[in-house]
Amino acid sequence: MGNHTHVFGTDFLELEDSLQKQMNSTEASLAAVCGPRRSPLSLPVTVVYALIFAVGVTGNLLVCLVIVRHQAMRTPTNYYLLSLAVSDLLVLLLGMPLEVYEMWHSYPFLLGWVGCYLKTLLLETVCFASILSVTTLSLERYVAVLHPIRARLGNTPRRSRRILGLVWGASVLFSLPNTSVHGIQLYRFPNGSLVPDSATCAVIQPLWVYNVIIQVTSALFFILPMAVISVLYCRMALKLKKDQSLEVNKMPANVQRPSRKSVNKMLFVLVLVFAICWTPFHIDRLFFSFVKKWTESLATVFNLVHVVSGVFFYLSSAVNPIIYNLLSHRFRVAFRNMISPSCKEWQPQHHPHRPATPRNIFLTECHLVEPTEDLGPQCPYP
Repeated sequence: MGNHTHVFGTDFLELEDSLQKQMNSTEASLAAVCGPRRSPLSLPVTVVYALIFAVGVTGNLLVCLVIVRHQAMRTPTNYYLLSLAVSDLLVLLLGMPLEVYEMWHSYPFLLGWVGCYLKTLLLETVCFASILSVTTLSLERYVAVLHPIRARLGNTPRRSRRILGLVWGASVLFSLPNTSVHGIQLYRFPNGSLVPDSATCAVIQPLWVYNVIIQVTSALFFILPMAVISVLYCRMALKLKKDQSLEVNKMPANVQRPSRKSVNKMLFVLVLVFAICWTPFHIDRLFFSFVKKWTESLATVFNLVHVVSGVFFYLSSAVNPIIYNLLSHRFRVAFRNMISPSCKEWQPQHHPHRPATPRNIFLTECHLVEPTEDLGPQCPYP
């Protein structure tokens, strides 16, 4: 009896030791092929992401509510801002939580192949929708500044909604190539058996196909649009500067408008912020696509670029409402009224020594008002 117990105990210990070695081997294999299960920067990045999430969700929800609930805010330009806000909310509400989870648990990917496709499709679609919305908005503002009569005749809310429908449809379509090369990647031991918990959402087609897709889309949907946007805003700034003296001479005494200097500053800030936030993201993708042979130093640099690009990518989804609040009096008042409904609607104050200013003139102070709402061609704002 005692002898059988001894043999059973010995077998149990050997089995436990074998299982422990197998588990250690599995973890080592996973770490070798998939990297560490948890990112070393998971805690500080999560804290930063949480702050961005709170600011971004709150700000973009306010933008959506302000535009949807107030008839006066449903202008053609503001529909583009609404599109950007919806895109940013999708990124923050669906993309960010999944990325935070993957920073803490890189594998296995729990959502299956459908979740992998949807994740890639969402990321690509919002990237394309954002850049196309900004580019289209820039073209609209360019026409408003250089061809104000044409803008008055053709720029309507219905036209903006139709264009945005095409923008989102095209964004989904253009996102399909990158989505199609992704899937669930499973790793195997040298003997052919599957490594447990090794499922990751990764590129499953030949890597050169993915690299070509990234290089082409980055050129067509970032480098080229940014070049176009830069040229458009430079030409607008030159036009506004050229017309500055004429505006001052023609402006009625009872109309208050922001200075040309502040308008140029708005143009510069909008372009600069967009470029700063999106450049690291595309550097990260192009970096990966151009490296043919990875070394430890290259991997270290790439991991750092990847973290920085992620922070700026999500920051771009939170910064737009802040820009609107800082640069647009109309949005600032609307935000204040939305947050504190007890506040009375803003009314222009009448100076005792000058004629009262009509309310509709003050409404055109905001740079978000369309050319159809402007009092003259000399005051189109970006």
